[in-house]
Amino acid sequence: MSDVKPIESLPGVAPAAATVRVENRTLIFIAALASVFITAIESTIVATAMPTIVASLGGFELLSWVFTGYLLTQAVTIPIYGRLSDLYGRKPILLIGTALFLIGSLLCGLAWSMMSLVIFRLIQGLGAGALTSVGRTLIGDVYQGADRARMQGYVSSVFVSAAILGPVVGAFLVAHTIWPMVFWVNLPLGIGAGAILIWALHETIERKRHRIDYAGAALLCVSTGLLMMALAQADALGPVRAIGLGIVALILLVGFVFYERFVPEPIWPMTLWRDRVITSGNIVSIGLGMTMMGIAAYLPIYVQGVMNDSAFAAGMTLMGMSVAGPLGAFTAGRIMLRHSFRTAAGIGGVIYIAGCVMMTMLDPQSGPAWAVFSGLFIGFGMGMNNNTYMVAIQSGSGWSQRGIATSTIMFSRILGQAIGAAMFGGILNAQLSHYLSGGGDLASRLMTPELRQSLPPETLQTLLVGFDHALHLIFVILVGLAIAVLLVGLMLPKGRGIDE
Repeated sequence: MSDVKPIESLPGVAPAAATVRVENRTLIFIAALASVFITAIESTIVATAMPTIVASLGGFELLSWVFTGYLLTQAVTIPIYGRLSDLYGRKPILLIGTALFLIGSLLCGLAWSMMSLVIFRLIQGLGAGALTSVGRTLIGDVYQGADRARMQGYVSSVFVSAAILGPVVGAFLVAHTIWPMVFWVNLPLGIGAGAILIWALHETIERKRHRIDYAGAALLCVSTGLLMMALAQADALGPVRAIGLGIVALILLVGFVFYERFVPEPIWPMTLWRDRVITSGNIVSIGLGMTMMGIAAYLPIYVQGVMNDSAFAAGMTLMGMSVAGPLGAFTAGRIMLRHSFRTAAGIGGVIYIAGCVMMTMLDPQSGPAWAVFSGLFIGFGMGMNNNTYMVAIQSGSGWSQRGIATSTIMFSRILGQAIGAAMFGGILNAQLSHYLSGGGDLASRLMTPELRQSLPPETLQTLLVGFDHALHLIFVILVGLAIAVLLVGLMLPKGRGIDE
C-alpha cells in the first residue's frame, strides 16, 4: 500500500483537491469510531441518570429539554459540519467538534441548575453534530471497496454497544460516584480520540480562498431547528402553535432551497439531489428513522402493556433488533461486493417488510418470542439498508462532496425520528381517546403490574382493546413504510456495486 492515497474530486461546487496519508488508517479508524461512540452512548447514560440529576438540580419541567436541546443542535449542525469538512478537511472540523463536545461535557457536570444543564447540553450537541457525521465521512475516506463496507458495518455495532453499555454504565456511575461523572466519562475517550487524530491523520488540502455560505447556514439552522422543535415538542406546544411553527419552518426551507441555487459555494449543494443514489438514501433514511421510533417506543408498550409480559421481555424485543442490525450491515457488505447496491437494498427491504408484517400479527396471547423474532427481522433489514446506502453514497461521492453527502443521510434519519415520534404519538393519543375519557393515568397504570391488578375488570378490558387497536394501526403504518423503502431500493441503478 502506498503512503499517499489521492482522493478524487467531483466537479460541481468548488472542489478542494486533497490527499491523505493512510499508513495509520487503523488508528484513524479507532479515533473516528471513538468519536461516534461517545455521542451514541451519551443519551443512554444520561437517560439512566436523569432521576438522580433532577433530584439534585430540580427543574423537572425542563427535563425534556435536556434531550431535545441536545438533539436539536446536533441535527441542525450535521449538514453544516459535513460541508465545512469538504472545504477545509476532516481533521480541523473533527477537532473543533471534539473540543465543543468535551467543553459541553465538562460544563454539564458543573451545572448548578436544570436551566444551566440545558444550555450546556446545547454546547454538547454542537460538538456531536461534527463527531457523528464527519467521523463516518473520515472512515469513508480512508477505506475503499469491501473494506469500506466492512468498516461501516463495525460503526453500526457501535450503536448496539451504546444501547447495551449506556444504561449499565450510567447506573454504575450514579450508584458508586457522583452524577457529574455521567458527563465527565466522555473526557478521556474524547481526549484520546483527539490526540490520535492530531498524530495519525495527515491531510493535504489545496489551500484556496472559500466563500463560506453564512446566510445559507443560518437559514438551514433556523428552518430545521424550528421544524425539529415543532415535531419534538408538539404535545407541549399544542396543535395551533406546533402547526404554525411547522409552516414557518417549511417557508424558510423553501427559501433556503431557492437561495442555495445562486450561491457559489452553497452549504448544501442542490446538485446532490440529481444523484439517484443520494436522493434514494435520504428518502429511505427518513423512513428508517420513523420506523425506529415506532418500534422503540411502542413495541415494548405492546409487549408489557397489552401482552402483560415483563419489562425484561419488552427489553429483549429491542435488544434483538439492535443485535440484528450490525449482522444485517455485514451481510449487506458481502452482497454489495458480489452483486449490487440494488440487490442488497432489495433483500434488506424484503426482510424488513417480513418483520413488520410479523409485528402486525401480534395479539394479547402471543408469546414474547414472536415479538423478539419480529424485532430480529426488522433490525436485520434495517441494518442492511443503512449500510447499503451509506456505502453507496460514499462510493459515488468524490472527496469534495463526501462530507455533505454523508451528512445528509444522517440528518434525514434524525428528521425521520422526530417525524415518527410526533406522528405516532398523535395517532396513539387520537385512537385511545375513542376508548378512554381522561384516561392518561389509567394508561400509565396498565404498564405497572401492581397498579394493573387494581383496575376494575371492565376498565382493564377497555384499556387492552384500546391499546391493541391503536398500536396495531401504528404497526400497519410501519408495514407501509417498509414497502416504500423496498420500492425506493428497487429504483437504484442496476449493476452498480462495490469495486474490489
